[in-house]
Amino acid sequence: MSSITSAAAMKLLDIRLKHAGSIITSAIGEFSSSGVQEIVCLRAGGTIDLYRIVITNVSNDNMDDDDEDEEDEVQTTLKLLKRIETRSTLRSLTAIRISGSKKDVILVGADGGCLSLLAFDTAASSANNNNSDASVTYKIIHCPTFGKSGCRRDTPGQYLASDPRGGRAVMIASTEKRKLVYVLNRDSGGNITIASPLEAHRPRTVVFDLVGVDNGFDNPIFASLEVQYPEYEDAVLAERKKKKDQEDRGKMEEERGHDVELGQHGDGYTKQLAYYELDLGLNHVSRRWATSTLRSACCLAAIPGGLDGPSGVLVGGEDYIEYLHEGMTTPSLSNGESKVTPKRLICAIPRRELHPKSKGVLITTISVLRQKKGKFFALAQSELGDVYKVTLQLSKEDKTVVTHMTICLLDTLPIGNGLNISKLALLFVPAEFGDHGLYQFDAIDIEDSAVKFTSGETISAFVKSGDSSEDAFYASSENVAAIAPKFRPTILQNMHKVFTLDSLAPVTSVLVGELAGNEVSPQFYTLCGRGPRSSLRILRHGLSVTELAVSELPGVPGGVFNVRDDRGTKNGKFHDRYIVVSFADATLVLSVGETVEEMGKESGFLTSDPTLACSALGNGDKDGGIVQVCPGGVRHIRRVNNQVNVSQWSVPGIKKIECASANESQILIALAGGELIYFELDPMSGNLTEACTRDVGTDVCCLDVGPVPKGKSRSLFAVVGSRDSNVRLLSLDPGNLLVQKSSTTLGATKPYSAALSIVDGSDGASELTMTVGLEDGSALRANVDPITGAISTSPSRRFLGARPVAVSRVTLDGSSSTLLLSSRPWIGRHGNGRHAMAPMSYAPLDHGCSFSNEAVREGIVATSGTTLRILSVGENGGNPLGNDDDEAFNATDVSLRYTPRQMCLLSAKVGETSKKIVLALVESDYNDHGAEEKRSMGFDGTGRLKTTSKKIGNKSNDDAMDMDEDSDDDAKNEEKKEEADDEDEDDINSRLTPIRGPVPSEKGRWGSCVRLVDPQNACSTLDCVELNRNEAALCCASVRFHSRGGESLLAVGTVTNMTMHPLDHKESHVVLYRVVNGNRLQFLHRTKVDDGPVLTLVHFQGRLLVGIGRTLRLYEMGKRQLLKKCELRGLPTMVKTLHAAGDRAYVGDMMQSVHFIRYDSTANRLVLVARDRSSRPITCQELLDMNTVAVGDKFGNVSILRLPGGADVGAIDVTGTRALWDSSREDATPKLETLCTYHVGEVVTSMTRASLVAGGAESLVYVTVTGRVGAFVPFTSREDVEFYTSLEGFLRVEAPRPTGRDPQAYRSYYAPTKHIIDGDLCDAYSHLPFETKQKIAEQLDRSVGEIMKKLEDTKNALL
Repeated sequence: MSSITSAAAMKLLDIRLKHAGSIITSAIGEFSSSGVQEIVCLRAGGTIDLYRIVITNVSNDNMDDDDEDEEDEVQTTLKLLKRIETRSTLRSLTAIRISGSKKDVILVGADGGCLSLLAFDTAASSANNNNSDASVTYKIIHCPTFGKSGCRRDTPGQYLASDPRGGRAVMIASTEKRKLVYVLNRDSGGNITIASPLEAHRPRTVVFDLVGVDNGFDNPIFASLEVQYPEYEDAVLAERKKKKDQEDRGKMEEERGHDVELGQHGDGYTKQLAYYELDLGLNHVSRRWATSTLRSACCLAAIPGGLDGPSGVLVGGEDYIEYLHEGMTTPSLSNGESKVTPKRLICAIPRRELHPKSKGVLITTISVLRQKKGKFFALAQSELGDVYKVTLQLSKEDKTVVTHMTICLLDTLPIGNGLNISKLALLFVPAEFGDHGLYQFDAIDIEDSAVKFTSGETISAFVKSGDSSEDAFYASSENVAAIAPKFRPTILQNMHKVFTLDSLAPVTSVLVGELAGNEVSPQFYTLCGRGPRSSLRILRHGLSVTELAVSELPGVPGGVFNVRDDRGTKNGKFHDRYIVVSFADATLVLSVGETVEEMGKESGFLTSDPTLACSALGNGDKDGGIVQVCPGGVRHIRRVNNQVNVSQWSVPGIKKIECASANESQILIALAGGELIYFELDPMSGNLTEACTRDVGTDVCCLDVGPVPKGKSRSLFAVVGSRDSNVRLLSLDPGNLLVQKSSTTLGATKPYSAALSIVDGSDGASELTMTVGLEDGSALRANVDPITGAISTSPSRRFLGARPVAVSRVTLDGSSSTLLLSSRPWIGRHGNGRHAMAPMSYAPLDHGCSFSNEAVREGIVATSGTTLRILSVGENGGNPLGNDDDEAFNATDVSLRYTPRQMCLLSAKVGETSKKIVLALVESDYNDHGAEEKRSMGFDGTGRLKTTSKKIGNKSNDDAMDMDEDSDDDAKNEEKKEEADDEDEDDINSRLTPIRGPVPSEKGRWGSCVRLVDPQNACSTLDCVELNRNEAALCCASVRFHSRGGESLLAVGTVTNMTMHPLDHKESHVVLYRVVNGNRLQFLHRTKVDDGPVLTLVHFQGRLLVGIGRTLRLYEMGKRQLLKKCELRGLPTMVKTLHAAGDRAYVGDMMQSVHFIRYDSTANRLVLVARDRSSRPITCQELLDMNTVAVGDKFGNVSILRLPGGADVGAIDVTGTRALWDSSREDATPKLETLCTYHVGEVVTSMTRASLVAGGAESLVYVTVTGRVGAFVPFTSREDVEFYTSLEGFLRVEAPRPTGRDPQAYRSYYAPTKHIIDGDLCDAYSHLPFETKQKIAEQLDRSVGEIMKKLEDTKNALL
């Protein structure tokens, strides 16, 4: 603990472990290359991600002719192509395609006071390089400055809209008043140009949404949804006049009961849809047309115009969607005449059955897809997640006139920040909270079968009502509840999920520790999600591993090898023919086909001796046979005329081969004493020939000849590790065989294994790397010059485990990777301009190599103990390494019932002597019913009841049809039914969707529970206690009362009937539970408390310290309730966080930062010791030592505060002579010192102090509401401080600024950054051009390789 605080006085380094998962907005288009669908996402934390929709045929490569008629199975994924770090707060995004271009570009609005125009491109040299990240680049085309930086209400950037026709212009608007229009064009060289901005300001106007209207090729028009408010003086005078009139009429009391909330119909303001026209001839912007719309309107979507549609916009509001356009005709009534002429073309949306009549349903987002000329549709999503299809019916005489509107229920999806419809019949939903989803449409023309409503029915209902005001009628939720059709949400009917993009957002709490009981590294336990998407996610550092097969072996193997099948496949790819397992005195050969079978002598292998190396020979065009290296010699196995022909070279004398390596054409062996013998395959005769011999003078313990580069016939180098702790690189060039090119010394340790790999460099060229596994459990990696063979002078070294490291080459995600096996398996891969290494979340492995067959495209065959295992690494068949700068984590989800609020660890007794650790969670949701109420209302959160009943009916009909069939047919039919049931279950799983429960009709309704989970059993639920109606659990803590003998009890703070606006509650309680037998919660008693809600609890000196509103109170255990011992009243606003250590309590106030409290046991009172100078709205805190605390506030800042030395000496007046007025003065209270300040950019919700590796140094781990996981790492040497400080200073100048935001200004958003280095900015060094890297390296008096190694070693030391 002392190390982190002493380092905090110097410097901390912010290291991002996982990017924020929350997506602010997204756009779909063709960005990096023409003809492919891609998605650009703006993420919280200032990153721009480019994903490509990849559709892969996953059917078997060798498909029989009989299977050609079967439908191919495809796999749809999102592949990350490029990630841009902007170091700014991103706000808006739009995609445009300039006339004459084949690709889209993006416009980004941020807090930098600039409008950013960015373009992506695919390098020609890497166009066929597996679409790797290195092949995609971005360019800042324009970044003009228009105003101040920061997110101000009058600074443009919140809204962004472009002209749909050729991207001729773009409008950027602020929340209030200011709008700017930029004209885009092309110069003679085809480059995009941007003109000076044109102003379209309108004072006292609040904008709600902005969209570009499709006006054909006429002047560009932008539609703005806005409200104009009066001047302050006018508003005050109007309010006074209104009150005077009410008093004169004696209706003041009557009118108070009918006040209209702001934002509702009748609040005195009119919401308008306004058209702003850009006159391209006059270069001027004017407000062309405006009309009133629904007071609850909040979103817009443009309808295709010109020759493709009627133009205009769809306006989404509460309960309705309205179509508006300049010059539109009044909707006609189908029958009869009416006294009131309707003026709106409006349609009500279908509603849920259990939704209360008094509450409306708000449309939050609308998206339009143009299918072909004259045909289009729109998708709209409500605040409950229901997705509707909106279609417009056009007049037969005039296709620019809209006559009717139809709204159909499509499906229920997670609530999204947008709907991105692809031309590939895919829908991407960037979820507001939780994982994002990519969905495949099964049906879209659903008007005949879906629940629907039309504008004609809506208008007819208004006419029949006799209401004189359309606005008043449509503003009433009771009216729409009476006319709209009802439905019950189910599983997905018209689409299914094909891909999930992980997101932790929001994370409310984190706990780090090795609680599983059988793993090496600690796990991250995070509380994520909201409502029905809530979960407890266990993050493990490493790649996810799928175990495909496990087989017992007759003994403990000494190695495993794969032999390629040169017969090839239809698509030109090669699979493995044999798996060769070597034992101490035997070799086991397994044939790989539809099944894995053991081979005997017919394989040609010598099975009575161990195998040191084996490989298929030849380049694939010509079968060169198989080579097997045994201690006694080298066997060349060839098949001639279906006969096995074996030729063997035997070791001369009594020597034995100690190690060997082989590839497609080269074999290198090492005899005892250090003699090397090199063999090559003669391409003409197909025979092995001895080419060269050399004595290195010391015993060889490992060697590798490396892979054969593409287009070459041989590897040019071999690496040899010897027992004198040297690693030599030898030439295999025919003119310089076995000549030493370079070497490196390992020091005290010895090499254990070695491998050469060919990887793709940042510029698209191939690079040669050498990886050496050492006996001390570490791995050394160095770059090798492919021409001279020189080993880099700054090799990277990383500790992997307690066992010697075995290294082998594997293929993952189509590129070369490295498998490193120690006490934990690791995967290393080069990508994104850097080398990434991550552990595999799997049991320790002894030996391993690459494996591929028809069922497993890219896998690993490995041994562990006496078992042979076939594994697949990564999710969805891919490998996340190399895609971005994140550390690799894999997650295990445990679904929860409500939004998780807090968690704590408990030590529970099991039996008389043993104990176990359990995890307690409190969950609660506002504006929700409890589980029992939902069941009584008939609500099904899975939506499967309706589907299940249909299946049961179908099954019963099938049974009736099969009554007269024979028993054999019955058995066959039974098997078919089982297979069909399995397929149905898989289909249902892809169609499951979270469904929000019924919304209560009154305020103050809560659903809540207390859950007990077992972290040693995959966090399975042991017990779940549902709380009483309208009681919400907000916090929990483990407490050990001295009066109970130190038994761990669970204390839960609850509130009843709590409302948010205004903040109020009926009563608060502290509830105590006891854990019985480690698997059940037993209620002890409930204590009612006054003075406010209970938001935090903590164990304090054998008692319970509770934060209750503005009061801090200490309780002792009683028989029927808690007993109050002492309290401290008068804290500034509300106690939000609590920590305790010794006789001190650390109180985080909701608005007034941290207070240090000391407990005076002699006087039995709590005394204020010190407080912070600054007012910080605290969200979380973590105690670093007795005098130091780290806090996070709701503005995204992290600060470290320390108590000055000797400040608490005078806190307690032991003499009693201090004047009462002197002790109560606020300026007399000591103030905390600010050691560090840093703007993370995202609201930090939880922090914890933890070591992420066994025996490693502690760091401060934090999580944010947007799903980011990071760590503040203390520096341990002045050299590191000086290096990172200098590097950060240079990168502040040299790093690109995509949004024009200064990195230092961003990290100093609210206060100047102090003593914390921006690790994200330092990581940007690896993405800079080489010339810039070299320039910075010269100024730091280091090489580029040394800087890259330093950055890598710092992160490796953390994980």
